[in-house]
Amino acid sequence: MKSITVFCGSSSGFRPEYAEAAKELGRNLVEQNIRLVYGGGNVGLMGIIADEVMKNGGEVVGIIPESLDKKEVAHRGISELRVVNSMHERKALMAEFADGFIAMPGGIGTFEEFFEILTWAQLGFHHKPCGLLNVANYYDGLLSLCENAVNEGFLRKQHSELILVDSDSTKLLEKMQNYKPQTIEKWIDKEEEL
Repeated sequence: MKSITVFCGSSSGFRPEYAEAAKELGRNLVEQNIRLVYGGGNVGLMGIIADEVMKNGGEVVGIIPESLDKKEVAHRGISELRVVNSMHERKALMAEFADGFIAMPGGIGTFEEFFEILTWAQLGFHHKPCGLLNVANYYDGLLSLCENAVNEGFLRKQHSELILVDSDSTKLLEKMQNYKPQTIEKWIDKEEEL
């Protein structure tokens, strides 16, 4: 993997573990010579991970919509900052530039970005690894929701297994490096069709 898109909060959250995890992931990306692609802000976890990658001599590409350029305070001290017209263009470029995806703790925007990219994996639009960095059990509720969707027949187990999870960024990156895409011939049974 040469590039990983990281989805994360424009807030740092209340726990110091979140900022520490962002710094650790940033250092791990540099150690493995992996370029960071992210939302382009210099605030919250976004700013922390970008600063850590830059501080350690790595490469950072930020992609931010023009409408958020000032709200999220675009990071001007990174390798490359792209200001785009829309959120759709932002997400498309983040997907295009990435060999894999990691969601760190974040809010609705992080959830939406991660689930959109996960949906694309489910549909076979890409075969790149999708990971959750489950810092301080942040994503336990989300994982329970996915497990419930499997139990209730709305999500296939194979598709829930597209989500690689670890609380340690080194281990998560290793899982992503070793990821082998599943071949799922169909994603809905004929008897399930309306």
